[in-house]
Amino acid sequence: MFISMRLRSKLAALAIALIVAGAPGLANAEDVLVFAAASLKNALDDAAGSFQQTGGARVNVSYAASSALAKQIEAGAPADIFISADLDWMNDVQQHGMVQTATRANFLGNVLVLVAPADSNAKIDIKPDFPLNSLLGDGRLAMADPDAVPAGKYGKAALQKLGIWDSVENKVARAEDARAALVFVARKEAPLGIVYQTDAAADRGIKVVGSFPPDTYPPIIYPIALTALSKNPDAVKFLAFLRSADAKPFFEKQGFAVLN
Repeated sequence: MFISMRLRSKLAALAIALIVAGAPGLANAEDVLVFAAASLKNALDDAAGSFQQTGGARVNVSYAASSALAKQIEAGAPADIFISADLDWMNDVQQHGMVQTATRANFLGNVLVLVAPADSNAKIDIKPDFPLNSLLGDGRLAMADPDAVPAGKYGKAALQKLGIWDSVENKVARAEDARAALVFVARKEAPLGIVYQTDAAADRGIKVVGSFPPDTYPPIIYPIALTALSKNPDAVKFLAFLRSADAKPFFEKQGFAVLN
């Protein structure tokens, strides 16, 4: 019991340090703190800015892989809202009793694409047994960690369905999240990468060279919910704003499908 409590305290301290590092300027207890999947950055920054400009509370957002954020919330991090890039990590947080279940909703949808550096001439027909291994040559395939991060898990599922995961698994450059995978490709550290369509739209350094058939991976759903620890009435208002018609254009502009 003593060891367990010490471990929990260390985890909580680490979580708070990570929050402060990821949300510059965090200071006021009245601010709304959102933990959101890294792929949401452009759209959510715009939506938060609009909320604040129209009289809403200040919003701070900590972006990271959904897996990392979920673990922080489970360790007691004081987030108000959690937006995961898949159902699994929201389910995990909920099973730990750290979500206000009545506020949970399926918020956004996304699709999976194959990207290359912007100056690439590649155009790839993604179908069963397509020669991804040959296309990579001696290069690496950039993708979020396929064992934990939603974008990577979706990518692995697609490659398994297409029958080529085993041929490229040892060439995977595992990134901490979808945006980090995108950077690998934009910097030409990897010739190809698997990311969300919305990530591809956010970086001029890359181009989409193929789209994964939707039947090769589970539907990409971003659930949203208030955390169990949140008592902030402004968080309730911001959650309502995100699910309103006023916020919809910010997400659709980046290529998300708004589900509510």
